[in-house]
Amino acid sequence: MTEINITYETLYEILRREKNRAELQELDELFYQKLVTYIKEKYEILRSQEQKDSIFTTIEVQKTRKQIENIQKITKELYEKRESKIIQIALINSRTKSSTNDKKFMLNLEKNVYDKVIQNLDKFRVEILHNVILGKLIETTIVKNEPKDLKKVENPKNQAKEVVFKQKMSKFVGTDLNNYGPYEKGDIAQLPEDVTTLLIKKNQVEEKK
Repeated sequence: MTEINITYETLYEILRREKNRAELQELDELFYQKLVTYIKEKYEILRSQEQKDSIFTTIEVQKTRKQIENIQKITKELYEKRESKIIQIALINSRTKSSTNDKKFMLNLEKNVYDKVIQNLDKFRVEILHNVILGKLIETTIVKNEPKDLKKVENPKNQAKEVVFKQKMSKFVGTDLNNYGPYEKGDIAQLPEDVTTLLIKKNQVEEKK
């Protein structure tokens, strides 16, 4: 596929095409990498606008926020539409043992999903359907592979930290992909450690003492 530059218009057109056609549509192999860069640029524009104090920039901030929300919605809808098509292709091919080149328009990340779905469908078909047809007993007991004496180690990486906001901030998406905010200057909040580290580095918050 011809390389494309991600814009709001091209992103909307990609979604429209994916929704209106039954077949999985071809995408630039670097589509998701380019989309991440595009979204980051939008957040940088938003942060730059928020630092200015003007009635005109207030209007621009609102427009940028709305556009970011729409971009997130389009991205989610596009992903889920392609996800449904990939799972349906895997289901049909697992049943028919088809060797058609249905992976042709899948991105590398999507091919990994497809392969894992196929493997699980084939595995369970043998374990359940084939055994039932042959009159074999199906093992229904759930076996836990984890040793009883194995202690789970909690990952302290995202332990919450209490911070104080040094400036007003609009709603934002953290590194954990959760939404936070909006916050006023002086607000106190508990945020995951990796989100806190990023905000401290940008001099937007400080740890509460």
